[in-house]
Amino acid sequence: MVDIFQKEFTVKTSGKGTYEITDEVERFIRSSRVDSGQITVFVRHTSASLVIMENADPSARTDLHAFFNDLVPEDLPYLVHTYEGADDSPSHLRMALTRTSEVIPVINGKSALGTWQGVFLFEHRRAPHQRRICLTLIGTVA
Repeated sequence: MVDIFQKEFTVKTSGKGTYEITDEVERFIRSSRVDSGQITVFVRHTSASLVIMENADPSARTDLHAFFNDLVPEDLPYLVHTYEGADDSPSHLRMALTRTSEVIPVINGKSALGTWQGVFLFEHRRAPHQRRICLTLIGTVA
């Protein structure tokens, strides 16, 4: 029989950057006792996203941040959606270039992430926010 488990949690950010949520995802998988299946991680916002990124060397994420700052700078003269400030439209564009959900296989009661992979909330706004993450785990219980 296949079971479904769901959970929502909040990540407090201090502004632009990546915030690792891998441990929270792994704890949820362990608590469910699902042996085989898949977990969907979803962020409920339009100015933040999710990335699976290297979690061993923080300089990899420093490079990611610099790349996105160059790719979608906040001073593009043609942007008109600035209701919440100069980073409003750029944060939505950065989200559109990344993802709002990730699906990860669960094998033997653990995520099938690679050795150096982690799941990160990618905050695109300068100001601190509270971001809601939804987890949905579908699988067979051991």
